[in-house]
Order: sequence, then C-alpha cells, then structure tokens
Amino acid sequence: MKKSALGRGLDALLGEVSEAYENESTNNDAVVEIVLDDIKPNPYQPRKDFSKESLKELSESIKKDGLIQPILVVEDELDKYIIVAGERRFRASKLAGFETIKAIVLDITKEQMQQYALIENIQRENLNPIELAMSYQSLIELHGITHEELSKVIHKSRTHITNTLRLLNLTKKSQEALIEKKITAGHAKVLVGLEEKEQAVIVNSIIGQNLSVREVENIIKSMKSKNDSSSLETKDSKSISKLDFKELCSVLKKYNINPKISSNKITLSFENQEQINNLLNLLK
Repeated sequence: MKKSALGRGLDALLGEVSEAYENESTNNDAVVEIVLDDIKPNPYQPRKDFSKESLKELSESIKKDGLIQPILVVEDELDKYIIVAGERRFRASKLAGFETIKAIVLDITKEQMQQYALIENIQRENLNPIELAMSYQSLIELHGITHEELSKVIHKSRTHITNTLRLLNLTKKSQEALIEKKITAGHAKVLVGLEEKEQAVIVNSIIGQNLSVREVENIIKSMKSKNDSSSLETKDSKSISKLDFKELCSVLKKYNINPKISSNKITLSFENQEQINNLLNLLK
C-alpha cells in the first residue's frame, strides 16, 4: 500500500511542472521578474554537465526572442530564490547579460524541489547517461518503488531503467569517458561487470582504435575465455602438484630408469633399447 501510494504521488508530480506553465498562460500574475543575483541553483539538480556551446546558442536565442518559458523557483528563508526547474535557462540568461529573469514562484517542500528537478530533466531527456541513472536511483530511493513501478510512472521500459542503473557500477574513469562522449552507452553497457583494470584497457582501446560495440563484445568474450582457461589450469596445477611421485620413482630406478620431476611433470630419459623394453614389461 505504501509503495502504491508513493507511486501515485510520483505519477501526479509528473504533470505538475506542465500544469505550472499552463497556469502561467492564463494567470499573468503568477509570473514575476527576479534579479538573477538573487537566485541560487537547485542543490538537488541532477544535471552536472552544462555544454558551453549549447548554453551559448540558448543565450543568443534569448537575446533575440526573449525568454519564452519562465523558470520555476522557490523562496528560501533569506528572501532569495532557489531554482526548481530551468537552471539551463538561468545560466543562459546570465551569459546573455540580463539582470532579471521571468519566474514562477512555487510553494513546495525540499523533497518536492528534488522531485521537480529530477522529473523536469527526465522529461526533457537532456541528461547524460550517468546523470539519468542517478536520477532514476534518486526517484527509486525517494519513493521506495521498484524498477517496474518506476517504468510505469515515467513510461520507460523496465529493461531500459535496469540497464541504465547498471551504469552506476562502472569505474569512475569509464563513467567520465561516457559523460565526455568518448564512448557510447552501448560500449558502457558491455563494460559493466569487468574488473577496473580490464575496463581501463577496453576504454583506452575504444578511444584509441575507434572500436565498435560489436568489436568490444568480441574482445570481452575472448578475455573471459582466456580467464576461464587460466583459472582451470591454475586449479589443475594446484591439484597435480600435490601428487606423490616417490614410489613410482623407486620402482623405475629398479629398472635403471632415472625419472626427472619438475613441478607437476615427470620426464623419463632412456639410454638404450633395453631400458624401454624393461618399462614395457613392467607396464604389461
């Protein structure tokens, strides 16, 4: 019951950002002009990577056509404002040299601030894969819901959500390569589960040799095959090294055959045909 209620609450929240913007078109009093220096970024903003080139393009657009969609903010205890949604528009407006920005002031809790930021970014699909994975993880933890329940709320497949969350198991270096678009999400998915050193080798190979996902898959299969073989050889070696050759050597020496023992191997050297015949008779 708890999970179901939380799921319904999250589902309702998905429409609240759009509703705020729709209300703005019919209620001009809802929109205010706020001094940019009085606004702080949302500490719960899942998006950490803001493309300078993209911000510059948006900045030029705002200079030319103005800010079409206001940002959403909440008032804090110091008579300042915290961005709930629209940090990219906020940054671009600053870059454009504006002193104020259009905003809608909401009356919401800190938890809702986090939810708004997560939802807006997921809906706009402008997060990199790692930021998206962190957003999914945050929503799951906030609402105590499963991958399946989240998939129904945000209308994404459970497989997509699970595979995206698996990216958080990558090493820091692999995550950075993905964020910087040096490797693709397809590359990243096949790297999950490899050891840190193995990931580093593969990532460097992808970047240096421009490997496709299929080529990476084949390399990983080959690596795993070699590791499995090595593991079996090690086990066999440990098992065989415990064998006792003393009695066998004693018998062979009676027939003038001098064996040499090295690790898990025994080597027989013959000086003449008679020694070979002796061994054959012994075996018979």
